[in-house]
Amino acid sequence: MHTNEKEISYITTNSYSTLNTLHSNTKTVWLVFHGIGYLSRYFVRLFDGFNKEENYFIAPQAPAKFYKGENYRSVGSSWLTKENTKTETKNVLQYIDAVITKENIPEHIKLVVLGYSQGVSIACRWVASRKISCDALVMVSGGFPKELHKEDFSFLTNTTKVVHILGEKDPYFEIEKVEAEKIRVQQILPQIEFRTHPGGHELNPKTLNELF
Repeated sequence: MHTNEKEISYITTNSYSTLNTLHSNTKTVWLVFHGIGYLSRYFVRLFDGFNKEENYFIAPQAPAKFYKGENYRSVGSSWLTKENTKTETKNVLQYIDAVITKENIPEHIKLVVLGYSQGVSIACRWVASRKISCDALVMVSGGFPKELHKEDFSFLTNTTKVVHILGEKDPYFEIEKVEAEKIRVQQILPQIEFRTHPGGHELNPKTLNELF
């Protein structure tokens, strides 16, 4: 049997979700990337407790959809898999570029880029590849991409707030691996601050409110 894998390029359409309104009183725009299994319209609701006049949230939607469970009723999504990762990453980053272009965020407004779980890898890759001078980069319960190095973030200043938040009862992380990862990431992003919350593999809005 002789098979070939070929590639084509085509135009596609994807959704994204927002929370609150971008207006003259907005102080901070949050670009928030959900984890595997989420849909953006549900993920963005986690930020409903923030000041609605001052915060505007943009939640991109991972492109790969799948049914969750055996009843085929609930739908989740995924950003990337180990299959064709390089090309899929390129596609995802171009999609995020399109979202940002569409939203046309004013330059004077603070920008916080946040990734949760699988979304951490997307947030970090987008910031690094596009040289995004965000005011804060927040990583929640997710792993830092292996291929990124210190020089990939050399454009960030010491005033850029970088935070990693992990649940103390997160079942996906072993303490030895967490400590080793802390050392590696701190070498790449020296200003990083490590925080924990008492929960598990979850985004804790209270912890974020304490930071911002």
